[in-house]
Amino acid sequence: MNTIERTFEATIDEIWDLWTTKDGIESWWGPDGFAVEVRELDLRTGGVLIYAMTAVGAAQIEFMNSAGMPLTTSTQLTYREVRPKTRLAYTLRADFIAGVEPYDVATTVALEERGGHVRLTLTFDSMHDEHWTQMARMGRESELDKLAMRCEALRRVGFEDTRR
Repeated sequence: MNTIERTFEATIDEIWDLWTTKDGIESWWGPDGFAVEVRELDLRTGGVLIYAMTAVGAAQIEFMNSAGMPLTTSTQLTYREVRPKTRLAYTLRADFIAGVEPYDVATTVALEERGGHVRLTLTFDSMHDEHWTQMARMGRESELDKLAMRCEALRRVGFEDTRR
């Protein structure tokens, strides 16, 4: 198991919406250099999130090409648990790695509101080898950086709106 913890300056409602709505997910999901388009979202236990992730950054495009991977991959995750504003658990099918049989990767997102901040604990299974596990960790760290930037942008917009 791998764990990453972060604290965000946001409300629990903002963080929950960013994790569970089409617009929210598309605004930050995926590592740096990738864009995401949500194709289906059924937020309930047993429901699915289907999205396309496309390499848009030069370094990411180069990596995908050198790894023999398409620039756009479609991914499906299945929600195992949905507890509003506290916990999401899902399984992602890792079927995008050339030469490796598809397998499932479980992820859990735990949220806790703490006085104007939200503490997020992200736990996920290791990949099939150490190299891919490190790449997954780097990807998750990068996407949480993007989530933090999105939260910061929401605060700026909210602040500017209150000054009008």
